[in-house]
Amino acid sequence: MRLPRTRPRSLAGQLFAMQVVLIAAVVAGCAVFAYVSGSAQAEETATRQVRAAAVAVADSPSVREAIRTPDPSAVLQPYAEQVRADTGIAFVTIMDTGRKRWTHPDASLIGDTFLGHTEEALRGETFTETYTGTLGPSIRVVTPIRDDGRIVGLVSAGITVERVSSQVREQLGALALAAGGALAAGGIGTYVINARLRRHTHGMNAAELSRLHDYHQATLHAVREGLLMLDGRRRIALINDAGRELLGLAPEAEAVGRTVDELDLPAPLTGALLASDVRVDELHLTAERVIVVNTRPVVGGERRGTVVTLRDHTELQALTGELDSERGFTQALRSQAHEAANRLHTVVSLIELGRVEEAVDFATAELELAQALTDRVVGAVEEPVLAALLLGKAAQANERGVELELAEDSLIDDGALPDTLPQRDLVTILGNLIDNAVEAAFEGAEGVRGSGPGPVPRPGGGAAGRARVTVTALADGRELLLRVADTGAGIGPEAADEVFRRGWSTHGAGRGLGLALVRQAAHRNGGTVELDEGPEGGARFTVRLPLGDRTAPWGRAARATAKEVTA
Repeated sequence: MRLPRTRPRSLAGQLFAMQVVLIAAVVAGCAVFAYVSGSAQAEETATRQVRAAAVAVADSPSVREAIRTPDPSAVLQPYAEQVRADTGIAFVTIMDTGRKRWTHPDASLIGDTFLGHTEEALRGETFTETYTGTLGPSIRVVTPIRDDGRIVGLVSAGITVERVSSQVREQLGALALAAGGALAAGGIGTYVINARLRRHTHGMNAAELSRLHDYHQATLHAVREGLLMLDGRRRIALINDAGRELLGLAPEAEAVGRTVDELDLPAPLTGALLASDVRVDELHLTAERVIVVNTRPVVGGERRGTVVTLRDHTELQALTGELDSERGFTQALRSQAHEAANRLHTVVSLIELGRVEEAVDFATAELELAQALTDRVVGAVEEPVLAALLLGKAAQANERGVELELAEDSLIDDGALPDTLPQRDLVTILGNLIDNAVEAAFEGAEGVRGSGPGPVPRPGGGAAGRARVTVTALADGRELLLRVADTGAGIGPEAADEVFRRGWSTHGAGRGLGLALVRQAAHRNGGTVELDEGPEGGARFTVRLPLGDRTAPWGRAARATAKEVTA
């Protein structure tokens, strides 16, 4: 029969058992240490005692006088026994330099040879040794007796090892009593502490707590962007570094414990964070970025809080734009390769027909057409990033049958733009405006109307003939002006206020970030965006960016602007 699995002991129980064992081991270790150190101390004390007795006897004048007599034992034996009795040592043996005893606790052994070493004492040194003599193992000190500088005898005083051990054993009882008291006190204290720990850990064992911690850490690090955890009172319980950056919070600012309302975020984003329902992939603007917000409430019998994940959609949009640009360039190159092959065949055929002059005229005309816009852009716009962007967008527009023109008054000298104006923001602004204008001009020329929520075409909007986009890029030393006008259907006045709102598009869901990014980039650099009707009836966007010293857009003013943008 299969036995049921037993649940592992709780963490509090495991800690209690471990602490009891630990306290017992510590107390036992202390007891052993105290015993060992006590033994060593007792031995050291005994050594000092017998050394003092031996030296005192050796320095006694009466001992030297007795040695000069014919029978030293008659005087020295009573003296040695008196010293032994007074000091409590085991023996005091006085001998001649040939190790013949003059004294001994057992009078029958007087005259016998001393058992032990005397070589160092005969050299004038006092030394200590443990040696087994007639009284058993003993700790003894041997020292020389000097008379007028000559060594005339030796003194050995000692105490038996058994007597030292008996003294240590007497102390062991008190030591065991103290150790038992310490063990009992430690066990009671440990039990009280672990009872409280058991309540706080809800009786979970170590594996369960470890698994809970692992899930928490995995959740925290699995979110590669921003993570925000709110408690039931909408206060921040946890926020990671990416979350601080995406919400525009300074790294040194204390965010944990603050409510969402105190973060000074745009109203729509604050509403999304405070919502009690689930939010999935909502787009919101901050002072710096377009972020994707996902929220999910934490419920466990009652509302515990909310988990919020944040992703930087600005980066995703930039990657998407780069991918679209690469795809457009690839298609343009493929089409131009086709056109170049056709033109080359035409030139070759004209030459084969003997019409060399017509072939030269045809090739020259094609080169002039291809070089005209390049010369115009390079001559007027010396900023390499903007020039390359205009040439690339011109090739894409041409593939869609839209003519991209550079206005005659366009002029940006090399070095006119300061380093404080990010090139990426310029590409975001001008690239999105041109893309939207090309789309509008193409649809206007084809008579196509966009679907989905959005603008109402202006009466009379659009222009007959070829679809056209006109770009103006002018830096006059005080500000940079970027203007894009198209020949499309235009934007009705009732939609002009909504055009920069996130998600606004004439092409259905999943679009409508371009103009929001344009306005965000312009405000981030202290500029403005205006929308009016172009000279040919289409929409015209004008962006003005100051080129002088600008206030960094990280304070309340920038956030107020972001709120105005997202309102």
